[in-house]
This record gives sequence, C-alpha cells and structure tokens, in this order.
Amino acid sequence: MPPASVLDTINFPLSIDPRFLTRMNLPSSFFSGHYLNRELGILAFNRRVMAKAQDDDTPLLERLRFLCIVSSNLDEFFEIRVAGLKEQIRARAARLTTDGRTPQEVFRLVSLEARALVETQYQILNREVLPQLAAEGIHFIRRAAWNEAQHVWIRDYFNRELMPLLTPIGLDPSHPFPRLLNKSLNFAVELEGRDAFGRSSGIAIVQAPRLLPRVVQLPPELAGGSCGLVFLSSILHEFVGDLFSGMRVRGCYQFRVTRNSDLFVDEEEITNLRTKLQGELPHRHFGDAVRLEVANNCSRAIADFLLAQFGLREEDLYRVDGPVNLARLMQAPDNVARPDLLFPPHTPRLPERLRRAQEDNSLFALLRQGDVLLHHPYQSFAPVIGLLRAAADDDAVAAIKMTIYRTGEDSVLMQSLIRAAQNGKEVTVVVELMARFDEEANIGWATQLEEAGAHVVYGVVGYKVHAKALLIVRREEGALRRYAHLGTGNYHPRTARLYCDFGLLTANEEICQDVSEVFKQLTGLGKARTLRHLWQAPFTLHANVVAAIRAETELARQGKKARVIAKMNALLEPETINALYDASCAGVKIDLIVRGVCGLKPGVAGLSENIRVRSIIGRFLEHHRVFYFLADGREKLYLSSADWMERNFFRRIELAFPILDARLKKQVMNEGLRAYLSDNQQAWEMAADGGYSRKVSRGKPRNAQAELLAAACGQDGN
Repeated sequence: MPPASVLDTINFPLSIDPRFLTRMNLPSSFFSGHYLNRELGILAFNRRVMAKAQDDDTPLLERLRFLCIVSSNLDEFFEIRVAGLKEQIRARAARLTTDGRTPQEVFRLVSLEARALVETQYQILNREVLPQLAAEGIHFIRRAAWNEAQHVWIRDYFNRELMPLLTPIGLDPSHPFPRLLNKSLNFAVELEGRDAFGRSSGIAIVQAPRLLPRVVQLPPELAGGSCGLVFLSSILHEFVGDLFSGMRVRGCYQFRVTRNSDLFVDEEEITNLRTKLQGELPHRHFGDAVRLEVANNCSRAIADFLLAQFGLREEDLYRVDGPVNLARLMQAPDNVARPDLLFPPHTPRLPERLRRAQEDNSLFALLRQGDVLLHHPYQSFAPVIGLLRAAADDDAVAAIKMTIYRTGEDSVLMQSLIRAAQNGKEVTVVVELMARFDEEANIGWATQLEEAGAHVVYGVVGYKVHAKALLIVRREEGALRRYAHLGTGNYHPRTARLYCDFGLLTANEEICQDVSEVFKQLTGLGKARTLRHLWQAPFTLHANVVAAIRAETELARQGKKARVIAKMNALLEPETINALYDASCAGVKIDLIVRGVCGLKPGVAGLSENIRVRSIIGRFLEHHRVFYFLADGREKLYLSSADWMERNFFRRIELAFPILDARLKKQVMNEGLRAYLSDNQQAWEMAADGGYSRKVSRGKPRNAQAELLAAACGQDGN
C-alpha cells in the first residue's frame, strides 16, 4: 500500500521560499522535482500548435495561419513571461520556481527552446508552406524574382502609398536613436556619402507605419498565377534608397523589438483605477526591451549597434529567415480567394426551440421550463445576444447585471447594455480594466456605459474579475424573477465562433440567488455569504476542488470506484497537483485534458501512475473548463471560468457552476469530456518528463472537433 501521502517520504529543498509553503499550506516535504516548468510548458504548447502547420491534413492557407498564431503567442510570451524572468534576474531574486530552478536557469533554457522553435517555424514557412502555396498559384514574390512589369507597378505603389507616410531618421547628434514602438516593423539602413548639409552619419532608421498592410496584392494581370503577393518589407528594401537622395545604400535590414508589456499599477496608491490605467497604457508601447529580431542578412555591426541601443545582449538576438513580423500576416489567408485551401465554412447552429423562442420573443418563458446549455462554436452565441437584446427593450425587465472581461471594440452586447440604461433600467456592469491587452477597449466601454447612465464598477482592487456572469431581473405576475447566464468563455461574439466554450442559461432560483450574491460582493461591501451551488474564487473554489479530489481519494481507499476527469487550459497550482498525486496513489483513475501548460508529471511510478494527461490542438481553440467527480455515483459536474492555477484560485474572482439537469449533464460528459478522451487524431499524450507525443490512431479515427461539428449540423438542440 502506498503511504497516506507520497509527500511524507520526500526531502524538501531548503532553497524554496518558505513563505510559498506557508501560503500554499504545503508540508515541509514539498519536492520541486515533482513539478514541471511553466515557461517551458508554454513553449511546448506552441510546439504542438506549430505541428498543425506541418500537418498535411490542415488546409494549406490554415497552415500559414497556424504559423502566425505561433508568432503571436511567442510575442505575448516574451512581452510577459520572459520580461518577468528578466526582471527577476535584474533584481537578483533568490526565489526558485516550483520546479526548483533559478530565474537564470529558466531564462537559459527558455532561450534555447525559443530559438529552436523559431528556427523550425521559418523552415516550415520557407520549405513547405510557401512552395506549396506557389504550386497552387499563390505566390509570395521576392524582389529578386520581380519581372519588369511587376517592378514598375510596385514602384508606383511605393511612390503613391508608402513614400508619403515614411519618415527616415538619419542618426547624428541632433537626431538620436528614435523611440520605437513595441513590435513595430523597422529598417536599419547603412548609408555612404554626404547629404545636402554635409552630414555622413552612415546609418538611418525607417519605421513602417502600422496602418500599412504587411502584404500587398498585385493586380491579377501581374500576379504570375491566381494570386501574387509582395511583402511590405520587400518593397521598402527595394526602394529605400529613394528616401536618401544622392547617397548610396550599403545595406538595409529589417528588425523588430519586443518590449515588456505588463502594466504595473500600485494598488495601494491609486484612487481611481481607470484614470491610473489611462495614464499607464501609453507606456506599454515603450517598456524595457526583451527581444530583438533581425533578418538573417543583418550585418554583425548593425546587430551589435541595435543590441546596444536597446540595452540587450547576444542571447536576446533572434535572426529569422523571412519577415520579422510574421504575426502581422494573420489575415493574409482570408484575403486570398481560395476557399478550397481554408477550413470549410461553419455556421454555428441555433437549436430549433431556441430559434422559435427568439422569433416569438419567448426566451424567458423557455428558460422557465428548464435550463438551456449552449456549446460554442458548434452552437450559436446568438441566444445570449438575443436574451440581452430582449432584456434591454422589455418593459418587464427592471435590472441587468453583467461582468465584462473581454468583449472586443465593436460589441453588440455592450450596445444592448447601453440601450438598456438609456431605457431607464438599472444596469450594473463590472468591467475588468486589467484584462491584459483589452484594457483600452474596456476603458472605452466603461466610459460609454457611464454616459448612458449605467452603474460601472471595476471589481475589487487586487483581484481580476474573470468570472462570466449575466443576471436579469424581471417583474412577472407582481413578483421579481431572476434569469442568469454563466459561461466558461468571454462575452465576445467573435471568439465564440473560434473558441470551444459552454454557456448555461437558467432560471433556477437558487443559482440565480448565488449569482446575485456575487454581484453584491463586487459592487458593495461586506462579508462573503455562503453560496448554495457556486464555487467562487478566491473564497471556496480552490478548497472545494481540492476537497472533491480528496473525497475521491478516500472513496478509493475504501475500495470503492473513484474517478476524476478535468478539462482546462492550464494546470499549475501545487496543492491541487499534490491532491491529484495522492488520489493517484490511492487508486483513483484520473484523466486530465489540459490544452496548454501542465505542471503535473503523469505516469510516474509510485506517484502518478493512474494519471493520464492529454492536450487537444485542433481547428478551434479548446477553452472550456469542465470538472467531473464520480462522488460515489452522485456524479458532480462543474463548468468554470477558472483554470487550476494559483492566479485563478487566489488572485481572481472566478466561478464554477454545477450542471444539475441530468440531460444536460450527459451532454457535457459526452461533448466536453468523452469526445476528447477518445480523440486519436488531434490528441497529444504527455510523458512524465513534460514531453508530448502525437496520439497514434488505432482503429476507427476519432476527431472530437470534427465529430462535434458534424453532430451540430444535424441536431435540434437541447
């Protein structure tokens, strides 16, 4: 029999910060060797995403898009995670990561892996994707291959569309090195000769304005195929000499700097969070440099010069064989008229009874009959939009309350809230101003909502409001009745077509009462009351998750059947991982579907041999969080906005909500868990060392997303 806790037999490395143990309530036997590194796990996830660009089953233009997604992910990785490592190194922080490494060690490993990842990325681009696109008549034409007619057209385009927008900066004592925007495309130009004023600094900087397209499409008659495309960088390279009349261009090198983009707000000193953020946002574009990307033809002298200007070292330099701003090609696949090289179009289905309810304006009556579950993107997000629209114009609706984390700059949901406020309803919106990279859009919506008469609050200082909740209060037959929507994803109609998420529409009075209590916490003051159904971070979510795992552990020790299945984006929180290790040792069968980074080591003898971890990478972004516990046959099933991470459990306001309807519980089990556990086409199995291998197809091919798409096209809904 294994010991009561495997942690009791393990030695504790004294270098771990003891405050970490105290806050996490971990025993002195905590062993960092049982955890995997977060930063390396993020890079491993991007390896899996990049594999979609290598997969022949992925449509060709989508393969290009997946390469761009990797670039976008890496940008954020450097802006936040690597920037944080560099800050720790600069501060000489002694605290180790949970896997027992110093920040210096992690940075070294991250640099090696990131460099290898980028090299592979450009190899796929240049050796596979671009040649195969050319074979399909879609040519990204390099300037060495321009024919005379193309050259004439491109020069005219440069003179008309680019030249008037460009501002070359020759470097000399009166023209210091410019402040360059984060991730902007720039060119370092080596010059020879003297200008009209007799200056000969020898170097100039040209920044490409962000409003310019990064790919220019040639007219059909000049395309040399079905589509001819030219990189903006190629055009600027070819004609940059026109910016420096009378001087000779010795070299022109594209480069891009990535900066620290994490916002720092001293919560003890602020009196108005929105005002403070508005003052901080402009500085995001000019944070400390963390990475320099240059074209692989960049001279050593220019590379060293740029590193010195940005205060970077050789390990921060990345040479790439192609455009340095690959993420900016994200929309290129949609601008090429070749639908046969894209994923087949998908129109999210609207269940028939929901469609009728929307047409009859009877959504509230439908919810009084029972809960409704929506599974995006297979089912439409329209019922959520329709419910809010109906509430905004319904004379019987007295109040609307909603949390906003990410919603986009053009949101029909926000427009409905504004209209509801203008119609005299009590509208309360909890806007999370610290939603990373969405701060500006959220500030804009907060301003418009306030101007319309809505009550706008920004949650609780020190805690991000990440919960997804909507509450509608309606007067019916002389009494007030509440309706709620709870979701695993954002109130963002565009991402609802790309992300896999569940949403629950309910008129269950006890759940609605819980949601009402949460809103009272967020807008007012007072002690947190006990909720009947919802698990809430930072109060009960972590404790309830751990307790549910430990309950399965105890059942297994009693010889009863025990089971845990959980799906999420990330698993990192040590105490939860320890509970899973204990459960495994007790004989609990555990399946974890973790899309991104997982700090747990599966399949380790005597520790986690009953734990299996898999990651699903497909057409859509896996985003739902689903927690299942067998619970001695009672089967507890929760959906949540929270991953099993320290930040979600302790530094965010999150919700997990139960699925009480037996029919809907079965739907979530089938669509949210079992489909992914049987997937043998898009699944990656995790090894104990943190490595992943593609699940080998055996027997009938199973593709969870493809099956859910096919089922959605034929279903009548729940």
